[in-house]
Formats: sequence, C-alpha cells, structure tokens
Amino acid sequence: MIDKEKEIREIVTIKEFKEHFLVPEDSSCEECSTLRYKEGAGYMEVLSLADLRQRDDLFLGSRTRKRFYSMVLITKGEVTEMIGPREYQFKEQTMYFISDNQLHQIKEWTEDLEGIMCLFDSDYFLLCLKHQIKLNSFPFFQMDQPPFVKLNEREVEMMRHLFWKLNQEQCQKETFNDDLLVRMFLNIILIEAERIYNKQSSSTPFVLTRKEQLVAKYQLLVTQKAIELKQVSQYADLLNVHPHYLNDVVKEVSNQPASYFIHKHLIEESKSRLIQTNATVSQIAIDLNFTEESYFGRFFKKKTGVTPLQYRKQHKQH
Repeated sequence: MIDKEKEIREIVTIKEFKEHFLVPEDSSCEECSTLRYKEGAGYMEVLSLADLRQRDDLFLGSRTRKRFYSMVLITKGEVTEMIGPREYQFKEQTMYFISDNQLHQIKEWTEDLEGIMCLFDSDYFLLCLKHQIKLNSFPFFQMDQPPFVKLNEREVEMMRHLFWKLNQEQCQKETFNDDLLVRMFLNIILIEAERIYNKQSSSTPFVLTRKEQLVAKYQLLVTQKAIELKQVSQYADLLNVHPHYLNDVVKEVSNQPASYFIHKHLIEESKSRLIQTNATVSQIAIDLNFTEESYFGRFFKKKTGVTPLQYRKQHKQH
C-alpha cells in the first residue's frame, strides 16, 4: 500500500483507464455487452460504482491524475476520497466532481456502495452545444469551491434518470444526431447539478491556504484574460508577485507549470472556435491575438498533435 500511495498514475484516456482499472470482459453498459471506446471525437463513459468496487485492489490507495473530468452520483453507501490536498467523506445522496489533471485518491468505500461515475474529456464537452458555458465556469470544477453537492430524494431520482438516459443514448447511438443527443444529456446533467449547487451555496468561504488562494486567483485571471495576456510574467504583475514565485507555487499546488493553464485555455478556446464557428484559421489566429497564423498553427499542433484544419475536419459538426 505504501508504494502504491507514493506512485502517481497519469491516466490520459478512457482507454488507459479501462486497461488499468477494468478487466477485458468488464462492460460499462447495461444496454449492451461491449465496451464503446472510440478514438477521435472526444470520449465519454458511464460506469457503475458497484462494478468498480469489485476492483478494490486497483482503486483503493491508488493516486491518480486523469486528463479528463469525473462526476460521481452516490445513491447508497459511502466513499472516502482525497481530492487535491483534502479528504472528503461522501455519503449517499451526494454528487461529487473531479476536474481534469486533479490529483485524487480513493481511500475507502463501503461494501454496499452503489451509484454512477461519468468520465468525459473537454473535447467531448466542446461538441455539445454552440456558445455554451465553459467547463471551468462550473463552480464545482473550480479550485476555490467545494467539489460536491448534496441532493434530496427527488433530485437523486432525477439525476439517476438523466444518467440512465445518457448511458442508454450513448450505447444505442448510430447517427450524428444520436451522438448530439448524448452530448446534450451530458450538458443537462452538469447544468442541473450547477442549479442545485447554486441554491445551496453558502456564504461561508471555502477555506484555502495562501498558496491555494494565489493559484485560484491566477486560474481565474487566466480564464478572463488568456486571449489578451499570454505570458506568466503579465499575470505575476497583476497578482503583485515575482514570476518565478508564481510558477513555483502553481507547480507545487497543481503539479503543472503556470504556463500550462494559459496554453490549456488557449487550446480549448481554439478548439471551440474551430468546431462551433465557420471562421477561417487565419481569422481565429487574429481573434486570439496570435501575431501570425503560422505561429498559431505551430502552437496548436504542438499541443494537440494535429493542425487546426485537421482538428476541424475530425470534429466539425455537419
């Protein structure tokens, strides 16, 4: 157990998640008997907590940093999980959320655990709807907000039904419109969760260390100004700290350099515009304040592995 707790497993795709945590015959879909992972246009998966609990040897104590988002609905039992530096005990009638790239560790779960886990990446979410809310705007994915919401019985049943519909549509999809329906159900779940979350939001602030407060402020500024400001030093000036100190603190808290969050925001904004608009690559480069289209193209390919036009061709909604 000690060795497992020291190791941090980086999980980039749903396929890697399954290869590590599930056995080949496992099925994540009650509507069919096959695993549905496909390369290409983002990924999303719905899993049963009761099934995952059977893999105690792999899940418990494993420190994981996934490159996708998680939301978990607990309908029975309890889960004790570390998210970032904090330990939480989540009981039944709770939804909790883990942002991408966030270190987490399941410490314990009860034998009667039941519920649903949904995993998805930002590419899949981007394809849902035009002009939609950004993922990092949902409060439960923000560092300075509690990552959970408690539900009443009616809300649990609503969420259970929405997750069932999400999984059913994901399993049975055959056409583009079917896939669009899956993505819309994902949006509905997140929006409903946000609505419940905001109703319950307390005036009591979520207690952060001074370093965590600095990183939260930095991430908020990046969300607001990444198109305008692309250098860590510019954010350090706004926060009245030295650039090296800002980078060190961000690295310590998030395990990523400060530039990672600027680049991540720019890439997600670029993807959104490539998918959801008909603007030329040249126009998108200008709108995102890149000095040259060629520089924008090199930046995009370095971060995604494909050119902007290749990405648009792979993901464009027809």
